[in-house]
Amino acid sequence: MDGAEDRSETVIEVHAHDSLTRIAASDWDACACPEAVDGDPPFDPFTTHRFLLALEQSGSVGPGTGWQPRYLTAHADGQMIAAAPLYAKGHSQGEYIFDYSWAHAYENAGGSYYPKLQIAVPFTPATGRRLLTRPGFEAAGQSALVQGAVQIAEQHGLSSLHITFCAEQEVAPGSAMGLMHRASQQFHWLNDGYDSFDDFLASLSSRKRKNIRKERQQAQAFGGEIRALTGDQIQPDHWDHFWRFYQDTGSRKWGTPYLTRAFFDQVQQTMRDDVLLVLAERDGVPVAGALNFIGRDTMYGRYWGCTEHHPCLHFELCYYQAIDAAIARGQARVEAGAQGEHKLARGYLPHPTHSLHWVADPGFARAIAQYLEAEAEAVEEEIEILTSYGPFRRDQIEEQE
Repeated sequence: MDGAEDRSETVIEVHAHDSLTRIAASDWDACACPEAVDGDPPFDPFTTHRFLLALEQSGSVGPGTGWQPRYLTAHADGQMIAAAPLYAKGHSQGEYIFDYSWAHAYENAGGSYYPKLQIAVPFTPATGRRLLTRPGFEAAGQSALVQGAVQIAEQHGLSSLHITFCAEQEVAPGSAMGLMHRASQQFHWLNDGYDSFDDFLASLSSRKRKNIRKERQQAQAFGGEIRALTGDQIQPDHWDHFWRFYQDTGSRKWGTPYLTRAFFDQVQQTMRDDVLLVLAERDGVPVAGALNFIGRDTMYGRYWGCTEHHPCLHFELCYYQAIDAAIARGQARVEAGAQGEHKLARGYLPHPTHSLHWVADPGFARAIAQYLEAEAEAVEEEIEILTSYGPFRRDQIEEQE
């Protein structure tokens, strides 16, 4: 799709691309992660050219997956000023902001909900900017991307556009452009200036502190060694083991794993400095593992799996090792993925997440808007209640508030 729009006498052209190979990595990353231009870690590793390209070249997205790339770019004065990871979706899998009830109602009313458009990072419930703009072009770039995506939907008679796990600062401009805001929540661990894991434990109530220490002791007694690897410490054969872990978890959760085996080979080639792979090894053989992606100020827990089950090993590898790593790196938070109220007792508190939505049918859009208003109130109340059940000492909760 090609379009043009006058923005303060500047013509902005919006294009859709069926492959990221058609977009230079330097141009994409100038919009996605300008803070990483000097080689520093990006705030969000998931919107980098290398991550999205790994999904595409590994066949994790593309033909037959229900995630058909339609990457958007906006151009002005001879340079790319904005980009968005846009996909045509044939289902609602791998999104983590569930709209199955919307699809059911839409089709019961005689409409075709699929295909729809999705601006998102596939299979990744991590908050980050979705309307990626070069610094200085925020307003013009965001507007061009949204208008371009809506125009594609209208031209092809598609039901809707969804922007999921967007940054909080994108909510106000998105709402001003007529998108509907949806609030959700997930559990994050926040670093309150801790110098060590024991320093973090000191902020918890006595009972919760003792429980976490007990869990860590049980996990460490599984009969082997726990290793946290990154960069060149990660070897290709480590991914053979992790693939088995991932397949086991994926088949139980989703029926079929979302990512292909080739994705992990791509990560080894282009992203091993962006990951922290935590492995539990017994007799030198990995029996469980957790994969984290490293942002500049956030550790993102993504996948876990095992071939042997040991008490509390899941908690240790996924939650406590991530906290250890975040404290050591001076990172502000750990995002441990979607769902899981069991994270609450382990220091992960509920935090709001956001998405933006456009629906073509006016009547259906009004109904969804009413639903979202009521849902937002329920989410706010849920966050308040869950936070009150958190493991922190009462004086710590009052300080955080």
